[in-house]
Amino acid sequence: MPRISLLKIKSALSVFAATACLSTLSQAQTATGETLMLNLPRASQHALVSQRIGITDITINYHRPLVNGRQIFGKVIPYGEVWRAGANENTTIKFSDPVTVEGHALDKGTYGLHMIPGESEWTVIFSKTSTAWGSFSYKQDEDALRVTVKPQSSEFHNALVYDFDDVKPDSTIVTMRWDKVVVPFQVSVDVNAIVTASIHEQIRGMNQYYWEGWDDAAGYFLANKINLEEALEDEDKSIQVEERYDNLMSKSRILEALGRPQDAAVFRAKALDMANALQLYTYARQLQGEKKQDEAITVYRSTAKKFPDYWTTHLGLARVYSSQGDFDSAVKEVKLSLAGAPDSNKTALEGYVKKLQARQDINQ
Repeated sequence: MPRISLLKIKSALSVFAATACLSTLSQAQTATGETLMLNLPRASQHALVSQRIGITDITINYHRPLVNGRQIFGKVIPYGEVWRAGANENTTIKFSDPVTVEGHALDKGTYGLHMIPGESEWTVIFSKTSTAWGSFSYKQDEDALRVTVKPQSSEFHNALVYDFDDVKPDSTIVTMRWDKVVVPFQVSVDVNAIVTASIHEQIRGMNQYYWEGWDDAAGYFLANKINLEEALEDEDKSIQVEERYDNLMSKSRILEALGRPQDAAVFRAKALDMANALQLYTYARQLQGEKKQDEAITVYRSTAKKFPDYWTTHLGLARVYSSQGDFDSAVKEVKLSLAGAPDSNKTALEGYVKKLQARQDINQ
């Protein structure tokens, strides 16, 4: 056999060592079994949940470990130690606006979400660091906020899950469920303050050149009974851009809310004078909704003089006859309405015909 030189042997050994190292690296796995190199299924699968409160978005990005027959809290997840509130990378929670968590202020941003389990009390941690791997490099001096909450028992959940419970216009309960444990914490939003600030920002853009932008802003303030003087100013700006039934009627309602009924009546009359048949019908229906039946009938009748042939005019008259118990005349008016109505409204009108033929008031 030919003699192999020492140099060749060293070269071969170097290649073998490098190959072995690369092979080991390519097979390296995290604690949950997925490889570091390839995009492969994970034992704890990724999830993303989001909830909007007002105009504020709350988003939780996490991985879902499984119980798989193990004793979780107090054993796999020890009591009294910081836990990543999920699996793999940081569980994160993002707030698009400032919020309060359990009554404590927290600025907008993305936070690493950690928890310290306890038998009777849990600590929920919002860390300024949100890009770490789990809680292994967690540092308490990076906390933005800590709150304590009471855990609750629940039905079994094999996969960890975050839910948004008890959703209200200005708050929600963020709930972590895993195994037979529930950990809830409340997130609240100052919706009116955030929306007001957003309106001020939005109206500086192209919205300021359209009547709808100012009218929408005023409408929000009116609906929520806040900033009524500002609402009146916004409505005046809307009217300056383009005078319409919509913003004149809105100004009337704002003046009414401000306790100026005589001024309100002036702008309401002006709005009604500009209104088309559909707008008049809608206004009359609003009056009926406010239990102002006589005023609604007056509008229905005046509409019939101004727009005698429009389909909503006939429907309005049908409502007048129906309220008086004259169901035969009401049926005739609805059939006239059917002849000119858009296809999307005909099913509802046919339902009115059947109801009237059964001697039932369509205003109920």
